[in-house]
Amino acid sequence: MHHRDRMSRDRRHRHPACGTRKIQNGWEPTMSERGDGSIRTTEPTTGGDRADHATETFVAHRNLLFTVAYEMLGSAADAEDVLQETWIRWTDVDHGTVRDQRAYLIRVTTRQALMRLRSLRRRKETYVGPWLPEPLLTAPDVAEDIELAEGASMAMLLVMETLTPTERAVFVLREVFGLDYDEIAEAVGKTPVTVRQIAHRARNHVTARRPRTAVSQAENRAALLAFQRAVETGDLRGLLDQLAPDVVFLSDGGGVVQAALEPVVGAELVAALLTAGLGRIAGTAAVQSAQVNGHPALIVRIGGQIEGVLAVRTEDDLITGVYFVRNPGKLSRLEHETSLRR
Repeated sequence: MHHRDRMSRDRRHRHPACGTRKIQNGWEPTMSERGDGSIRTTEPTTGGDRADHATETFVAHRNLLFTVAYEMLGSAADAEDVLQETWIRWTDVDHGTVRDQRAYLIRVTTRQALMRLRSLRRRKETYVGPWLPEPLLTAPDVAEDIELAEGASMAMLLVMETLTPTERAVFVLREVFGLDYDEIAEAVGKTPVTVRQIAHRARNHVTARRPRTAVSQAENRAALLAFQRAVETGDLRGLLDQLAPDVVFLSDGGGVVQAALEPVVGAELVAALLTAGLGRIAGTAAVQSAQVNGHPALIVRIGGQIEGVLAVRTEDDLITGVYFVRNPGKLSRLEHETSLRR
């Protein structure tokens, strides 16, 4: 689609369900076949009932669709763009011909997210320093859903970065949302047999890179409490004692604010970095415990402004991963809760 055509479509179809966007009762010229496999209707939508029904259906599934897109992309901003594209396509179909509206919307969202994921990969090649997922302030009920919380965690999103786009889509739809292979096949444009093979390969890939034991919320909270004490008192002894020998520290400044440009690996190097960094802000920073991406985290503020969010990965009571997101463009979702749903 040409850029001018895309802008024209966006102006006509902006809707509050996708953010601050609003739809008007307009109609587009028809086309025969769409990329999502649906057929556009050949008559204009008349009256408000059909438009209201379309809006109600989309809003009812919005949090689910956002979660699908976010877990595929690791970016809330890009997930919102995917939802906008999904909404545009949803307004173009004859809803009476859609047998399963939830499945249809997931399918369209997945296809749009796959296209966005491929372009994101090209952008990440020129990203300054390590790339970390955009953190989301989440409600306590996300943590209660084990599969949802694990899929949205910083650690798992980073593991999924090592999958191919199609592997990631299949893994998310199967392992997090429990879709059957036929549904996934329609979403990713593969046969069910191929999808089974991809799912098996992706599952093995993730299993080899995820913690050997289930993530413990209590262990994470204990590790973060050590961080909080270090920030508030300057005493790092308790924190440094919890570092695993092969701990990895990743900080994401996006080239906008100061951050380590490469992963810092090993207890000795991470300890030196934390000693220098936390020593500078001890006594001046305010630290707030929060649920971020379904797991305990710390939101760090200096002068009332969010400086960053810190999350950890623990295993066997030791800290194996430290993730510090400082890129200002990724901190906007920490003031208000984002609803994630399966």
